[in-house]
Amino acid sequence: MRVEGEGLSAMERIARRGPDAIAAELESRGERVCEQMLFHWRLWRRPAQCPPPGDWRVWLVMAGRGFGKTRVGAEWVRAVAENNARARIALVGATQDEVRRVMVEGESGLLAVSHPARRPRWEPSLGRLTWPSGAQAFAFSADRPESLRGPQHSHAWCDEIGKWPKGEEAWDNLMLSLRLGTRPRAVATTTPRPVALIRRLVAEDGVVRTGGRTAANRSALPPAFLKAMTENHGGTRLGRQELDGELIEEVAGALWSRAGLERSRRRDGPAFRRVVVGVDPPASSGGDACGIVAVALGTDGVGYVLEDASVEKATPEAWAAAVAGCAARHGADRVVAEANNGGEMVASVLRAADARLPVRLVHAARGKVARAEPVAMLHAAGRVLLLGVFPALEDELCGLVTGGGYQGPGRSPDRADAMVWALSELMLGGRAEARVRVA
Repeated sequence: MRVEGEGLSAMERIARRGPDAIAAELESRGERVCEQMLFHWRLWRRPAQCPPPGDWRVWLVMAGRGFGKTRVGAEWVRAVAENNARARIALVGATQDEVRRVMVEGESGLLAVSHPARRPRWEPSLGRLTWPSGAQAFAFSADRPESLRGPQHSHAWCDEIGKWPKGEEAWDNLMLSLRLGTRPRAVATTTPRPVALIRRLVAEDGVVRTGGRTAANRSALPPAFLKAMTENHGGTRLGRQELDGELIEEVAGALWSRAGLERSRRRDGPAFRRVVVGVDPPASSGGDACGIVAVALGTDGVGYVLEDASVEKATPEAWAAAVAGCAARHGADRVVAEANNGGEMVASVLRAADARLPVRLVHAARGKVARAEPVAMLHAAGRVLLLGVFPALEDELCGLVTGGGYQGPGRSPDRADAMVWALSELMLGGRAEARVRVA
């Protein structure tokens, strides 16, 4: 069920009455009360950020970036912990680092939203928060779903479930742990992505869904940010997802589908015959990402995607070091780099990072989509599998459209192109493109 909510917060309504009204409001409340107001969420939250009514078990907050999803989750947990001494709350993020950096210590995290007199004690080494009331919360990582098997919880806050590795397994283990108290509940906050877990929750009974657009939080966002995002992405598929909070399903005619990628996912693979790292270098340090993807050929003749090590807005020295690090981690016997932007400079930069890198330069004679089509066919035939979850790479793959279009995130599918170069070298003998070997 979806519950819609629009409108302004109480403080936004006061602010709209002008500076004199604000001054009068503050003066009438007194200095001590004004200090308390900063931590009085009921004054600051918008209707779309309020918990939905009814006896729900799961509240799914799926909204655009900057909507205030993290604040919603943190304030809900704070209210539970301050009013229920027996609460045992699971905090689950994509990684342990994200739980700490965003959910606990972030600008809108649990420590920041709590009044100093009621702020919980944070023990990072234990991943534990303890409130003066006696309530406790514990940090968990979705990439270790087995860690959720033993504990029991009364409540849970799950952040950015759209990019959880092992999403459904982590969610299922969490739901089995929600067995304390008379009314166990979970809140999931996320930007929409059409991954299996989100599609499942949207269709599931007992899940109440709320959300909203980035622009709804305009009073807390820099005008320049909103202007740039609207101009660059307004009305586009990416904008509808990232700014409007819409769950956008498959792109018509896409070479890869979400369902196909899910089917190709594996936890482990066989021994490897070869490992290749594909590189799609950026034209400049301030431009597109440098696509860096490691793939392997298994003893079973199947190609496996091992890692997306791509870096954003990096200098040539930085992305070359990232390539060298990726090659070293996986014991790569070849680095395949597109040379259309820079040619010999690309090889020189890679050599400077590690003189031992076995570099092969390739020159693109066709567009990215045309190059990707043979690799997509291998994937569809079950001859390419994913060893893990690669959200950014997968988003790009699902944005490549037959006929040459691209409807994914960013200006260019650099990660996808790096994967295509590597798999073409590994499984197609690089026949699709002319190439030059660098000794």
